[in-house]
Amino acid sequence: MSTPRYAIYYTPAADSALWRFGSAVLGYDAVTGAEVPALVPPGCDTDRWPDLTEEPRRYGFHATLKAPFELATGRSEGQLRAFTHNYAAGLERVELTGLSVTALGSFVALTPSTESPALQRFAFALVQAFEPFRAPLSEADMARRLKHPLTPAQRAYLEAYGYPYVGDAFRFHMTLTGSLPIEHGPSTRNALADAYAQAVPAGPAGPVAIDRIALFRQESRDSHFRLLDSFPLA
Repeated sequence: MSTPRYAIYYTPAADSALWRFGSAVLGYDAVTGAEVPALVPPGCDTDRWPDLTEEPRRYGFHATLKAPFELATGRSEGQLRAFTHNYAAGLERVELTGLSVTALGSFVALTPSTESPALQRFAFALVQAFEPFRAPLSEADMARRLKHPLTPAQRAYLEAYGYPYVGDAFRFHMTLTGSLPIEHGPSTRNALADAYAQAVPAGPAGPVAIDRIALFRQESRDSHFRLLDSFPLA
């Protein structure tokens, strides 16, 4: 029997242009759990687009704050929801100057247009606060993480928090594609940047507020993540 996994994400309001854009690019709405018509950027192959977005589509449009985890022994979904509600009520929103379409290695994502130390502090505090709810990584999950080269600091974060990209290794990003062939990376990034500027009126110059945190659930490892609830910050 599969064990559900949970994650704490940032997701914009479901009625926002940003949410509609990200969900359309991925072809999946994590609020409804339904596939949606894909927004294929001009110049990109319509037939190949579902394959290029397959990996991030499973997670829904989001920025990871607390990476997916199984519940620790003695913890329940109800306790997690209650804690998330109370934790969010004590947080102050973080203002970003904007989001830009960026190539991060082999994939494309939305990232903050300027660095935000406040966001770094916000994210690491959240990782630590939710740690009592996280079950230790299984041997299979640990082995999967160790397939990718990690620095000593990232290895230490993995062992402490079940995810290597936290603390000073954290980079806020909202993934738009999976791994792309090298020859398609720049053109796909440019096409997505154009589509983003058209779909989100303010574009990269428009401020974005981290004004809520979202609790997501994945029923089994082969299913999509769904939004359980979104909690506004104080």
